[in-house]
Amino acid sequence: MNLSASTAASVPLSEKAQQLAQRWGYTLLLLLGCGVLTLLVLAPLYTLLSKSVKNKAGDFVGLENFAQYLGSGAVESALFNSLWVAGLSTVVVVLLAFMAAWALTRTRLPLTGLIRGILVVPILAPSLLSAISLVYLFGNQGVLKSWLFGAEIYGPIGVVLGSCFWTFPHALMILLTAMENADGRHYEAATSLKASPWRIFWTVTVPGARYGLVSAAFVVFTLVITDFGVPKVIGGQFDVLATDIYKQVVGQQRFEMGAVVSVLLLLPALLAFVADRYVQRKQTASFTAQSTPYKPRANKARDWFGALMLLPAVVFILAIIGMAIYASLVTFWPYNLEMSFRNYQFDLMDGGGWGAYINSVQMALGAMVFGTALVFFNAWLMERTPQPSGLKGLFHLLSLLPLAVPGLVLGLSYIFFFNDPNNPLNMIYGSLLILILCTVAHFYAVSHLTAITALKQLDREFEAVGESLKASRWRVLVTVTLPLCLPAILDVALYLFVNAMTTVSAVVFLYGHDSQLASVAVLNMDEAGDIAPAAAMAVLITITCAGAKLVQGLLRFWLDRSTRAWRQGKV
Repeated sequence: MNLSASTAASVPLSEKAQQLAQRWGYTLLLLLGCGVLTLLVLAPLYTLLSKSVKNKAGDFVGLENFAQYLGSGAVESALFNSLWVAGLSTVVVVLLAFMAAWALTRTRLPLTGLIRGILVVPILAPSLLSAISLVYLFGNQGVLKSWLFGAEIYGPIGVVLGSCFWTFPHALMILLTAMENADGRHYEAATSLKASPWRIFWTVTVPGARYGLVSAAFVVFTLVITDFGVPKVIGGQFDVLATDIYKQVVGQQRFEMGAVVSVLLLLPALLAFVADRYVQRKQTASFTAQSTPYKPRANKARDWFGALMLLPAVVFILAIIGMAIYASLVTFWPYNLEMSFRNYQFDLMDGGGWGAYINSVQMALGAMVFGTALVFFNAWLMERTPQPSGLKGLFHLLSLLPLAVPGLVLGLSYIFFFNDPNNPLNMIYGSLLILILCTVAHFYAVSHLTAITALKQLDREFEAVGESLKASRWRVLVTVTLPLCLPAILDVALYLFVNAMTTVSAVVFLYGHDSQLASVAVLNMDEAGDIAPAAAMAVLITITCAGAKLVQGLLRFWLDRSTRAWRQGKV
């Protein structure tokens, strides 16, 4: 007799019905998750696309808006400028990040923990901070103005330098992950064959990191070409697509043309995303069960060379951060260099106040709590409950879609969707709630991938054992899955908080009179000529994010210490 048939026959009919009801319940919950992502991402994007083919009166005009924009000649300069600036920044950032990653993983330098901390500081700062620091360093009254040999920082030079600063940690973290998983056996074999260090570098190190290099290049290119903050502050008359959207919407109130430029900006970001996905599909595991971790041998000459490789990135980052802090404390640049906290009296400045900072903290906390709960619960439904394969594929696609959508494009699409009088959710427009929803949608994809990775690492036997003990999946979720995934949950929470504090492009169109944010206040202060207070607000945002990182680090330390004995099988 068939074992599964006999087992099924032994299960009471009422229990079968209960199991079927539970499966349908999980499916309905994941369908609800798909509906939430459709509401937060897909529906606004559809509204944006439809707006691009309509005139001001709302009549369908086809591609007439595109023809008008292309015929104006603006796209030739803005698109070309965006492409070459993003391309140059990508080359510089990936080169510097690869040098730094090599030095951190292939040498035995002291204080590598401190160096890593310095190198990832830019991820805690708004992109506007680098632009403001560059003005103080190389602007018309900058301390290092002569270093540019007569060139202007207000333009492509400033945009490239500012973009390199804030995108560097993204490339570094990808390359560190790629290079830390190197198989030590390859290096041992190359050494035993008397290969020179240069040959080992080109035949072992570079091929082992090739997928990380390609992924880092696509990430940096997408971040730079879609960035709004740096070119807005230091770009001067140098037009790029991101600032052109701002001019069309805020400056000229031509929302349909802003939609057109948004679609054009969406295309290169979408192409980069598709190419990155394709490359990652080709990637194979470089670290297997038979692999041995690579441990660099003592070599003073190589260590000194590694220190030299780290020097450009470390000096550049410290100079930008140091200049921002110094500028925020100077009483009146460059005439009164006495130190004071005058620039932190935000309520006396145009463009923002302490209320904007409080709004940012509230919004970041809201995005952290709501986003972390939504991301993890949806990921749990997809990964740890029985679901139709088609529904899982659809949900995963919707979850990854925000990766290909620039923040400025998503923010503009929220205007068209939520500001529509026929939309029942119109009431939330201009409130902190819409800012929270937009931020969660913007950064959903990376959080989703983090949660899925953590859940995949758990043995599926947990649910099987729970069922045999008559414990529901909900109980297994609370008593087993959540505690085991707490480190990943903390990572997601920090990621959402920091990005909510620092984002500009996704929220610059959405804030209301009572919901202005600190990152937008930096932009408004800079436009009003209050550059030092803008630097002070940017520094305050960075300090807040650093404090959040410290709290997360302390919680991770406590969690690791509390569960160390259990993880090592001593209890």
